[in-house]
Amino acid sequence: MMLIPTHHFRDIERKPEYLQPEKCAPPPFPGPVGTMWFIRDGCGIACAIVTWFLVLYAEFVVLFVMLVPSRDYAYSIINGIVFNLLAFLALASHCRAMLTDPGAVPKGNATKEFIESLQLKPGQVVYKCPKCCSIKPDRAHHCSVCKRCIRKMDHHCPWVNNCVGENNQKYFVLFTMYIALISLHALIMVGFHFLHCFEEDWTKCSSFSPPTTVILLILLCFEALLFLIFTSVMFGTQVHSICTDETGIERLQRTKQPREQSGSWKSVQEAFGGNFSLNWFNPFTRPCQPETPIDKGLVRQVSSLSDVDNMETAESQLEATKDRDSVEVLDE
Repeated sequence: MMLIPTHHFRDIERKPEYLQPEKCAPPPFPGPVGTMWFIRDGCGIACAIVTWFLVLYAEFVVLFVMLVPSRDYAYSIINGIVFNLLAFLALASHCRAMLTDPGAVPKGNATKEFIESLQLKPGQVVYKCPKCCSIKPDRAHHCSVCKRCIRKMDHHCPWVNNCVGENNQKYFVLFTMYIALISLHALIMVGFHFLHCFEEDWTKCSSFSPPTTVILLILLCFEALLFLIFTSVMFGTQVHSICTDETGIERLQRTKQPREQSGSWKSVQEAFGGNFSLNWFNPFTRPCQPETPIDKGLVRQVSSLSDVDNMETAESQLEATKDRDSVEVLDE
């Protein structure tokens, strides 16, 4: 397997003292299983609040400026139900993406005892993250905001105040999809409302004054257009990542040697939850993925140390460790 040479960008992590597993210790108070996941990041919390505020603003304008004053009750009821349903699903998807563990690797498990329990064979190595002192599985990356290594991390999104990883990518995809849909729906309704108000008296097409109505509609139009473009691009990027089984970080890190892709319909099923059904679009159903074993992907097989770029420091450390306990630990 060709390993992506990323460590040469972080020279400080390649110092020999970072490669000593005996300096790692498990966290003193590990959280209980099932504890709600929430990142205490000021920027992320502010972005999440702004997201909710913008959706609620769109809700206010759609209901009280366009639908409630309308004399066409069928038009108001149908569009009100559709818009509110999409807004509810969007906010529910946002909560699930924000409060779901994206696939964090157990923190502080890079201890000598744990490495010995893996019973490494010749040619097998494990990689340790010097920042959170954990054994880094294959395709995991450290997030400086979450301060954890995340399995299949795609990126950290401040709008959901969380990483997008193995366990919550479905919710993030649904969030971008529903935001794009309500943005498109709002733009269509604003267009029809402007046409209606030009034909009718402006004082009769809204319960607000004409200048206030125009300002509210223009702000909603600008917001909807901006988020339609942004979330559509994000939705397409995420779907492409799932179909090709390649995260955003992996696309950025590859240079001349592309990563061997194994994307297939199975990858899509794993991300969204089994065979195609309405549950794919339900933010309250979890992806049908088995519980990740604690040692999944921790041990990696390499044909030679030349597979990894700039490994002089690691090689000298490996020679030293072979004399002690035959444990091969590489920094990444």
